[in-house]
Amino acid sequence: MKAATSLWCAPSATAGFNVLSVSESTPRAEDSEVIELALREKRILLTEDKDFGRLVYSHGQETLGVIFLRFPTFARKQISKDVLNLVKQQGEKLAGSFVTVQPGRIRISHAPGD
Repeated sequence: MKAATSLWCAPSATAGFNVLSVSESTPRAEDSEVIELALREKRILLTEDKDFGRLVYSHGQETLGVIFLRFPTFARKQISKDVLNLVKQQGEKLAGSFVTVQPGRIRISHAPGD
């Protein structure tokens, strides 16, 4: 089973962001296809799938940025608020970064070669 994955770019009517749900638009897409879609549409990838970290760090996959969500079940209601705060506070730093978001913790790193 694949973890939830979305692609976003600005602007839109809701919270100022345009979000594309990969699970709805291309539900059976391979991870590499999702990254290619994000690159083609100039979007940052928002995911709970740890395989994207492997693709970026181990395989050197190019991205415009990845936001990796690590939230336990009890904290899932906080995801939207934390992601919106992240984008509002760190927006420019997200491009080209691999960001791990956990309850109360955000780590922004750059992909190898950046």
